[in-house]
Amino acid sequence: MTKFRYSVATAALVLSTTGALAQTEIQWWHAMTGANNDVIVRLSEEFNASQKDYKVVPAYKGSYADTLNAGIAAFRANQAPHIMQVFEVGTATMMGAKGAVKPVQDLMREAGENFDPKSYLPAITGYYSTVKGEMLSFPFNSSSAVMWYNKDAFRKAGLNADVPPKTWPEVFDAARKLKAAGWDKCGFSTAWVTWLNIEQLGAWHNVPVGTKSNGFDGFDSVFQVNSPLFVKHLTNLVDLQKEGVFSYSGRTNTGEGRFTSGECPIFLTSSAFFGNVRANAKFDWANTVMPYYPDQPGAPQNSIIGGASLWVMGGKSAAEYKGVARFFTFLSDVDRQVKLHTESGYLPITKAAYAKVKDSGFYKERPFLETPLLQLNNKEPTENSRGVRFGNLVQIRDIWSEEIEAALNGQKTPKAALDAAAERGNAVLRQFERTVTR
Repeated sequence: MTKFRYSVATAALVLSTTGALAQTEIQWWHAMTGANNDVIVRLSEEFNASQKDYKVVPAYKGSYADTLNAGIAAFRANQAPHIMQVFEVGTATMMGAKGAVKPVQDLMREAGENFDPKSYLPAITGYYSTVKGEMLSFPFNSSSAVMWYNKDAFRKAGLNADVPPKTWPEVFDAARKLKAAGWDKCGFSTAWVTWLNIEQLGAWHNVPVGTKSNGFDGFDSVFQVNSPLFVKHLTNLVDLQKEGVFSYSGRTNTGEGRFTSGECPIFLTSSAFFGNVRANAKFDWANTVMPYYPDQPGAPQNSIIGGASLWVMGGKSAAEYKGVARFFTFLSDVDRQVKLHTESGYLPITKAAYAKVKDSGFYKERPFLETPLLQLNNKEPTENSRGVRFGNLVQIRDIWSEEIEAALNGQKTPKAALDAAAERGNAVLRQFERTVTR
């Protein structure tokens, strides 16, 4: 009798273990920390609880650049994850990694999932699609650049807190008044110095960063970051830094705390800064669209996205790809996108989700969450404002940052610095092209 009971228990254990093994694991490498990491974990848990066939396992792999490098190295070692979160400037690098990725449009079609690229916001999907409109990666945490400002500081400086500056000359004048009113360390600043002052600046003014539609039309593009608009803007930043009005805040977003602490009353950075502002700013705040130069014909145009998308790595089984496709369908759910947008500040990726939030009246009380959407959809994107697609752009951004810093430190004139930025950047592009075409 005892032996019979043992056999039943053993059989039950074997069946349980077999059931667990039948569940297909989907590895998801990402670069999110803090509250955004919590979102990743929550989404994975919700998907895992919604069905029994697949289990998404998220894993933090460091910064965006670290995650990109780790994923490429893992692919070469035949140990790549199923899904990898890659920031938008890594798009060309991923496209150049032959055989490393499976286009999301192919994935969804082969898995039999209902998928229509036209249901997603075109300003977002265009960045991650081929010139033929074929989606390569799945939009996830998208954002854009906006201008945050301290309404209490504006009032103290005698500025209209409900009518923020619209043009760059107006920003400069407001920053001077804020400096005179006590904000003597920083009238205004920006994070992500090249994203804001080269990539977004070019798109917002319909001015190319490089030839061949900013790299979208293929190789052999040449940088034009030393054209008059960029030289004028950097010259203004250099002069205003000498005045003590502009204050440099670094290459990434590490200086964003200067806004939430109250030190910098005007700060240009990502719309995804919303969560930190809401949690840490102890003053009345708002955001508005990026400023523009009124003498630039056609400005403002439209902004471009930041954030990241999800790339599907190559070399997986049909069953694994089926699970990835199911997960992407789960993420595209309208109500889930609405919740993600309204709670995290990241943009809704589908037209239906945006329409549902707008129709609900949500933006009337929280207009700051619609600002990046209004910018992205300000006008139909042009070949200069669709985005940028240059190989090794992470390395190129560092070069551009070095040259901008040299100008701000008085080591080079703005024109000489940007001439060097273009020349050095072109050298990296040629090196990247040799690597992917050999």
